[in-house]
Amino acid sequence: MVLTALATTVLISLAAQGVGSAAQGASNSTTSKASASATGSVTQNRYPQFGESNSDVVRLQQAMVVRGFTLKGGVDGEFSARTRATLRNLQKAVGLRATGVVDERTARFLGLITVARLTPETLPKPGDTGDAVWSVQQALINNGITVKGGADAHFGVATTMAIATYQSRNKLPVTKTLTHATAFALGLVDTAPAPVAAPVTRPVAAQPVAVAAPAAAAPVVASGATQLSVNGLPSRGQSGDAVRLVQQTLLNNGIEVKGGADGVFGVATAIALGNFQASRGLHTSQMLDFPTAQALGLIPSLESLGIPTIQVFPVQGRCSFTNTWQQSRGTRLHEGVDIIAPIGNLIYAVVDGTITRVYNNASLTGNGVRLTQADGTYFFYAHLDTIAPNIAVGATVKAGQILGTNGATGNTSTPHLHFEVHPRGGAAIDPTPIVAAVNACHITDARPQP
Repeated sequence: MVLTALATTVLISLAAQGVGSAAQGASNSTTSKASASATGSVTQNRYPQFGESNSDVVRLQQAMVVRGFTLKGGVDGEFSARTRATLRNLQKAVGLRATGVVDERTARFLGLITVARLTPETLPKPGDTGDAVWSVQQALINNGITVKGGADAHFGVATTMAIATYQSRNKLPVTKTLTHATAFALGLVDTAPAPVAAPVTRPVAAQPVAVAAPAAAAPVVASGATQLSVNGLPSRGQSGDAVRLVQQTLLNNGIEVKGGADGVFGVATAIALGNFQASRGLHTSQMLDFPTAQALGLIPSLESLGIPTIQVFPVQGRCSFTNTWQQSRGTRLHEGVDIIAPIGNLIYAVVDGTITRVYNNASLTGNGVRLTQADGTYFFYAHLDTIAPNIAVGATVKAGQILGTNGATGNTSTPHLHFEVHPRGGAAIDPTPIVAAVNACHITDARPQP
């Protein structure tokens, strides 16, 4: 499973392409109500079925790939056994029934049901339930706002707090209710409130989908998009719409960008990013790193994508890493992230959990451990120089606890930690955005021990 590891990506709005399609025939007829309440872009109120070959299958495949799942053969529009196997892996990883069939719960999780259009007169309020509430929750999630409990169609405290967070991030009055202005900003209503005090950037109510783009260019953002891919953050020296989006977002947050939103990531943009980072207490890297992109609301939260999160970065700095997911390693494909650091740097538990396996001088792994959470999600560490004396199978550890030291044991000559993430004990997914979200390569002091 993979969050596409291309240096650049093209973002396409699923909603703009009519995501919210294809059902499993008459057996899924109960899902038609939810689909029918969405925009007219829904394709025949059906979800993709095994054996089909069409654009609806393409959207299904894209939605799985952007959530970190490897699709053998790529996005080819064929609902083959490979697509069904990936769908089963996804369903298992996020706690759905692993049927390989696109049912309503799976479609909702993948964003394959477009959010319904509302009217200013019928905006849901706290205590309401139903499709309109689900549409509000999904629109919030699509715009990178965590709704605890997910899109459950119940307007409770979680939805109220999520709305407040969205309003705060988008410079709207924080009313904690779905106002006309908030609904318009979320793309839920077509008409702006009168009067409009200032132009409001209208978010796209859909998850970004990563598609290959020329490596020399910055990520390309579809017209109207307000988010980037978690693996498509522009860097210094690049230019294009993705950079322009970053610059405009900085300006919207009151940060000066000399030269304005010119679409060129140069010194002015780097300085502006550093100023924003300082104002938010972030590491002043002057780069668009993962935490900065999240603080700017430019990428969705990992939780909203159904991706596991960690509390602690696994390696003591200084260190470095790049996205090498699925790169060739002889006869194998790389299924982790390699965090390069000197021999002897400390290795930490990324979450609270139990040690379920210890490797000693294994041929590929060298010295390593497997750290498992209660839901079966496990984190695999390889190439350690030493393993801490108290780390043994069955030991319980706390996030930040020392597991050992960095090394070059096993099938490597370069000192580094090979780190994998396996949601609910299933196949590995791209861990790069997971470690990037808590990147601490700049922190050289040892962590205080729990």
